[in-house]
Amino acid sequence: MKFFNREKEINEILRILNREPDDIYFIYGPLNSGKTTLINHIINNELKKCSKKYAVFYVNFREYDISSMDNFVEALFEIDENSKEKKIKSYIESFTTGVNDIINLYYGIKVPEPILDKLFGEKERGRLVFKFIRDLFMSLHKKGIQPVFILDELQMIKDIVMNGGKPLLKSLFQFLVSLTKERHIAHVFCLSSDSLFIEYVYNAGELRDRADYILVDDFDKQTALKFMDFLAVDNNIELNNEDKELIYSYVGGKPKLIVRVINKLGIMDLKDVLELMLKDDMQKLKYFLNDLDYIKPKVSIKDELIEIKKEDIIEALKLFKNTYEISDDKIPEPVYIYLIKENILFLDPIRGILKPQSYLVWNAIKRLL
Repeated sequence: MKFFNREKEINEILRILNREPDDIYFIYGPLNSGKTTLINHIINNELKKCSKKYAVFYVNFREYDISSMDNFVEALFEIDENSKEKKIKSYIESFTTGVNDIINLYYGIKVPEPILDKLFGEKERGRLVFKFIRDLFMSLHKKGIQPVFILDELQMIKDIVMNGGKPLLKSLFQFLVSLTKERHIAHVFCLSSDSLFIEYVYNAGELRDRADYILVDDFDKQTALKFMDFLAVDNNIELNNEDKELIYSYVGGKPKLIVRVINKLGIMDLKDVLELMLKDDMQKLKYFLNDLDYIKPKVSIKDELIEIKKEDIIEALKLFKNTYEISDDKIPEPVYIYLIKENILFLDPIRGILKPQSYLVWNAIKRLL
């Protein structure tokens, strides 16, 4: 399927890429709002239109089991099958000399296996890993090639961070600050739908005035209706205005859900498709609420474990019966943190706004409560 819209976000990211690196950028938004699709579109299409040379190093943490420091290091690197080099300095020189295209995309930091073994074997592994990446990026930068470091699905490192890995997190982001704000040699983008973890990273990594945010939200209504027209043409189906309004009333502007609806047309009636999707979300919400009778949900806030009552969760969800967005101060912090962790609510920390993860979730709340 062809890429649709997002001109505002594309132009914002391209403006960032066309100036000197100076900040770490967190690209955040609700589940399935299109963050990864957006960044991949920019890498594979928009950068090719630029005259500047880019070397993009893309790491998707979802592809790895990040349960230890070794897993984390493995996720950062891609074995260079064409090189058996054992000396870091000479490898970096040969690698950067070979980067000649306008856009070079690597899934991880390229490194020969002997050098990776060396990085794993050293006692000061973390320091050497960061030094290798720094030296590689500096070498590229000196040759007029702009490194772009993308860490997608950042929340997948949360387990090791929360289980004694806070020093790793601080070291990682202080290193990224050195690449961006201090040396100005690499652009850094971190993608996640977990806005709570992004806020934790921002504070634990000491990123005040060193990081900025880019929201990739679900489509607004006007854009969502245009997206439906776009998909209808692409799939050779007909949608009238009533159909489009009905689709929006069920799934809102979430691109993935709109695509799911369109893909089922021709197999099922539109109303049946939408009702089936809603019933699925209603069942999930019902099971979630029923489970609260048997478990005692808890969240940790400032190292204090706080128990949450089922009635408090229900009262919080009832606030959404007549509105899609509310201020985060309308719900007690432990309650909304738990609902966010369960992927029922999404927090926009910049605006201080809470909303259901999707219109489907919102409609399930309204029907059940």
